[in-house]
Amino acid sequence: MNITILGTGFAALTAVKQTRKQLPDAEITVIAPNKKLVYLPSIIWIPAREKQGKSLEVDLTKFFARQNVNYIQASVTNVTNKGRTVVTTEGEYQNDGLIIATGGRFIKKLPGIEHAITPCEGIAAAEAIRDKLDSMSGGTIAIGFGGNPNEPSAMRGGPMFEFLFGIDTLLRRQGRRDKFEIIFFNPAPQPGKRLGDKVPNAVLKMMAKKGIKTELGHKMKGFEANKVITEGTEFHADMILFMPGMTGPAWLQDSEIEKSAGGMIKANELCQVEGLEKTYVAGDSGSYPGPDWQAKQAHAADLQATTASQNLASELQGRVPTEVIKHELICIIDTLSHGVFIKRTEQGTTLLPPCRLMHFAKKFFEWWYLRQYR
Repeated sequence: MNITILGTGFAALTAVKQTRKQLPDAEITVIAPNKKLVYLPSIIWIPAREKQGKSLEVDLTKFFARQNVNYIQASVTNVTNKGRTVVTTEGEYQNDGLIIATGGRFIKKLPGIEHAITPCEGIAAAEAIRDKLDSMSGGTIAIGFGGNPNEPSAMRGGPMFEFLFGIDTLLRRQGRRDKFEIIFFNPAPQPGKRLGDKVPNAVLKMMAKKGIKTELGHKMKGFEANKVITEGTEFHADMILFMPGMTGPAWLQDSEIEKSAGGMIKANELCQVEGLEKTYVAGDSGSYPGPDWQAKQAHAADLQATTASQNLASELQGRVPTEVIKHELICIIDTLSHGVFIKRTEQGTTLLPPCRLMHFAKKFFEWWYLRQYR
């Protein structure tokens, strides 16, 4: 049997490992534009030169060889035939089972959004932040994030807090924080609430302590070259970092696959694509039932991929799939010197105050996680 997995991110690579574990004799094919994993959680350290972009890219050639994977370098353009055919830029490929992990896409509809840097677009974006900071002798830095109103989980708030606090720490280390004004903006009056009820107050207190100004509770209208514009205010900014909400991958728009109101692949609690057999989704491209605080990236994507792989194996072996998604959000908001540990489950939230040990724990986790793919 041929199992096809789309993507080379967290969810896709966990799906490779778990599928090989469940189906040791299966033929596994990975389709993706590049044979590499980019470890996005650590791009927050690029502006301070604590990480170089190349160190966060892992060539997957050896990992694919160990897992006995067939790799096809191509971009997905559609999934047809009730999941059994993947249409790509290099032709069509058939499968007996499919796991979609192609990631999401940032919603770039706000007027003037080209004037803002979107940090989580990758290494190049983080390097652009680094270079811009180096060129500035002072000024105003505006940092914020938005969401997808039809998909509460499709946002990237945590990394923006990290860029915010990391830039503050960097400027202090350089002895030039007094030459900069830092403004955090967000349409929500309590940003970060998805991380837990205690988090908004905690991060806002950290901002106040560090002299970071806030503009909260006003819907975004757009940007100009040196300006942030909301329905309640507008203000000057010499550098703008903005993370918009996310929607599904570009290829999904014209696909027969059922989509959620937010433009994601609609899935059930098994990670199974709605209405399709032996077809699953994991990570940012999916829309899953569950709490409105659920995450879809990094650790959460790994959990979804494990669920998808186990259920696909069950289907292919003639059993009824029963594994349901484990909803668990774990993150460390890093400040370049300290880390704030947050864990949220359906039982509640654990929030630890800033701690130097958590900063080093986050760096250690990168090494520990990537060693399996190097």
